[in-house]
Amino acid sequence: MPKTIFKNLLITAVTVLLFGVVVQARPSQSLTIAPDSPRWQMEGQAKVADYIGRKSIYLNGGAATLKDLEMRDGVIDVDVATPAKRGFFGIQFRISSDGNNAEWIYLRQHRSGYPDAMQYTPVLNTGLNWQLYNGPGFTGAVDIPKEEWFHLRLEVSGAHANLYVKDMDKPALVMNDLKSGIQKGQVALAVLTGETYFSNFEIRETPAVAWERHYPPMPPETLTKWSVSPAYDALACNLERPLAPSERDAIKWEEIEAEPPGLVILYRYREAPHPHVTFQSDFSKRLEPQPGTKVVYARTSIISDRDQIKRLYLGYSDEVSVFVNDKILYRGRSAQAFRDPNFLGIVNPENDVIYVPLKKGSNELMLAVSELGGGWGFICRLVNMN
Repeated sequence: MPKTIFKNLLITAVTVLLFGVVVQARPSQSLTIAPDSPRWQMEGQAKVADYIGRKSIYLNGGAATLKDLEMRDGVIDVDVATPAKRGFFGIQFRISSDGNNAEWIYLRQHRSGYPDAMQYTPVLNTGLNWQLYNGPGFTGAVDIPKEEWFHLRLEVSGAHANLYVKDMDKPALVMNDLKSGIQKGQVALAVLTGETYFSNFEIRETPAVAWERHYPPMPPETLTKWSVSPAYDALACNLERPLAPSERDAIKWEEIEAEPPGLVILYRYREAPHPHVTFQSDFSKRLEPQPGTKVVYARTSIISDRDQIKRLYLGYSDEVSVFVNDKILYRGRSAQAFRDPNFLGIVNPENDVIYVPLKKGSNELMLAVSELGGGWGFICRLVNMN
């Protein structure tokens, strides 16, 4: 039985089991799936229930997956209602056969009306990436009704998707570049937390369109070529000490390249850790060790035509140590709820600036990047002093 996404993500009973014979619906064929249909695979806190006059699927830390259908391009329609004050509910699509990767669009009752009331994130190696992918194309404002039925429509075509909420004429969120890279997979209704009901589910597959990516521009100062190590237990490493030459030589480095606008998404290369982060529920524990934290070392070479100092603009998630030529310059923590209880740890290259002394010739920049959850990665831009 493959690993599931939701159980690993938040250490809840939410799981998405993927099995069964795959049957392809013909393009434009609409399928209406009743809440009590045997085609649903219910997991976690999931059941058929009556709510506001309708038979529906109840989820609260649970998922309902279509067992026998894979979708590339198509339209998903569903009605939803929730009495919960707080929660995360939505649709996962293009779920990979091993259950570790997917696209995931969800709404948050407690953020109704705010710029992040709805959010799209790829799931990569069981990890959500909302700290790395944020802003236009990933988050948006919408009013979320309480204790009444309203409609969601998800249109998926190639590397593009639109989410409609209540208004079926204008999309509430336009996703111009779906990030997982998966072109086909299963579909699930899912709720991480917060009592939510779904009814009138319908799915219609549409003819496949060309797969066209729409990357943002790559700023010229971005450091794009990196070598990354395997993942290690962060608590077993001294992250304030540079690696010894023998330690560097023993590592099997993997050559990777940043994706526009310069992000290195480590979940693409390493499985996500899922530690129980104690300070997210108790701010006083933020300086305590967090068992299960993983760290990856990333290194790149910088060629300088003279001795000089440059600015390194750095965004990262969740913790980082910065070494230049075997000397530590910086140690920072930017995990969700670390800097204050409402801190999200959203990544951008202006999170921090470090003044980097470079010698003439070749210089080594090495990062030790640790992860707790929400997205594992970094972005670096090296800029001349004014």
